[in-house]
Amino acid sequence: MNPFDIPIQAFLGQLLLGLVNGSFYAMLSLGLAVIFGLLGIVNFAHGALYMIGAYVGFVLLENFGVNYWLALVIAPLLVGVLGVVIERLLLRHLYHVDPIYGLLLTFGLALIAEGVFRSQFGVSGQSYPVPELLQGATDLGFMILPNYRAWVVVASLAVCLGTWYLIERTPLGATLRAGTENPKLVQAFGINVPRMVMLTYAAGAGLAALAGVLAAPVIQVNPLMGSNLIIIVFAVVVIGGMGSILGSIITGLALGLVEGLTKVFYPEASSIVVFVIMAIVLMIRPTGLFGKEA
Repeated sequence: MNPFDIPIQAFLGQLLLGLVNGSFYAMLSLGLAVIFGLLGIVNFAHGALYMIGAYVGFVLLENFGVNYWLALVIAPLLVGVLGVVIERLLLRHLYHVDPIYGLLLTFGLALIAEGVFRSQFGVSGQSYPVPELLQGATDLGFMILPNYRAWVVVASLAVCLGTWYLIERTPLGATLRAGTENPKLVQAFGINVPRMVMLTYAAGAGLAALAGVLAAPVIQVNPLMGSNLIIIVFAVVVIGGMGSILGSIITGLALGLVEGLTKVFYPEASSIVVFVIMAIVLMIRPTGLFGKEA
């Protein structure tokens, strides 16, 4: 069948799937952009934190009966605490050295986390049920819209835009940016910069965990879910511009749609289209679409 003769329902369904994937790309790349833009750390453990967030939601439901809505709050808080431990014990020693050391350290942490969860839960996926309130689908006339996928898109957009507004448009965000650019000056005004840096990393880890809980009912929870996604998310961050929060949000959503459309018109290229776009963007604009010249 000619790909251009595809039924409109199938086309829109694939577009929706791309938008859902783009929502996860946007949330994860947002956390990476926040950590790199404010701390200068290339956080390769971000995929592992995403996976841990999904497993926290799964364990809370299976062992303690904690429902999905509470897991959306508890999992980011618990993983945020884990982020505090990682930042205080390990990352704080690497802020004034080459960023490659931070990348290697976080890559090692990701491998450790993946190994621990593989030994504990195995490699087969665990199912997480869709919450009762979001089960079913809505008939829009031209397509059937699954309620949970619609919720994922709306929730991701709300979190992404809220984070962007907090960092770019509020006094707290201005203090965060100033603390990373000139920490001695900011400390002179009585602001505890090390604590601010610690909380920033914890917030980035919490964003990854929130994305993990949102993803749990869509894909099976498994130890490889973070490593399978993190390479694409890094490509999203590079295309949008390292450290650009708005760039990560827009690029994540756009690339999810592009990936979905590619699956319709040229399925064989859907797994590489993001990296082809990354190569083209880097040749034309090495700092990324929204990145700033050093």
